[in-house]
Amino acid sequence: MIFVDSHCHIDGEQFDADRDEVVQRALDAGVALMLNVGTGDPKSDDFRRAVAVAEKYPQVYASVGVHPHDAKLYDDVAEQHLIDLVKSSEKVIAWGEIGLDFHYDHSPRDVQMEVFRRQIRTARSLDLPIIIHSRSANEETVAILQEECKGEDFRGGIMHCFGGTIGMVEQLVPLGFLISWAGNITFKNSDDLRQVAEIMQLNKMLVETDCPFLTPEPHRGKRNEPAMVVDTAKYLADYIDVEIESFANQTTQNFLDFFNLQI
Repeated sequence: MIFVDSHCHIDGEQFDADRDEVVQRALDAGVALMLNVGTGDPKSDDFRRAVAVAEKYPQVYASVGVHPHDAKLYDDVAEQHLIDLVKSSEKVIAWGEIGLDFHYDHSPRDVQMEVFRRQIRTARSLDLPIIIHSRSANEETVAILQEECKGEDFRGGIMHCFGGTIGMVEQLVPLGFLISWAGNITFKNSDDLRQVAEIMQLNKMLVETDCPFLTPEPHRGKRNEPAMVVDTAKYLADYIDVEIESFANQTTQNFLDFFNLQI
């Protein structure tokens, strides 16, 4: 069985002491590829660090894009810095995570929405798919994506750590989005998410860790890492009554097809 961690943050300081071992544990667990998603200050070295991790490990790719928490820091200089990183490395295969977070509101909502639209357009100009963060902003997220992601030239997107509704799935999958499930789907209070997964098409699903966050059962309380995507996959496969081999192979193939990659 081969798995993919479609969204992780292994460039963070939480992994500075044992990053080599973390990557090796993932490989030993059957995780063939990892997408390391950069976050932080777009004018600092935060994103350069994320790309450097991808450059170091053959099994790791990178994404760059400003999180809605940091939308207030986004401007022409920040955008050009990220564009330069995209053009400097073949390992950068997506733009994100971008979107809206009205739960924490670390950036003003109007700024979040403006920067979200701007980054979608930048990603399209670079022919990159987008990775979406959406929290407490379902309607606004869908509305912007429906407006900005029309046309055959849109490369598609990933709804990272999906926390929405079946209605969102029905509206976004036709636009070219995949739905990515994280460790929170294993939590006791996530019945609503499991119900969405249960009626979804398997060929539209991905799995992720979002590590070091959202550690799945049975590892709650520990630092999450890419190897633990296997636990989320096994849990979800069991819940939707699909053999784990079929689930692993399909979600891996979904990732490879989406990004035009091979193992």
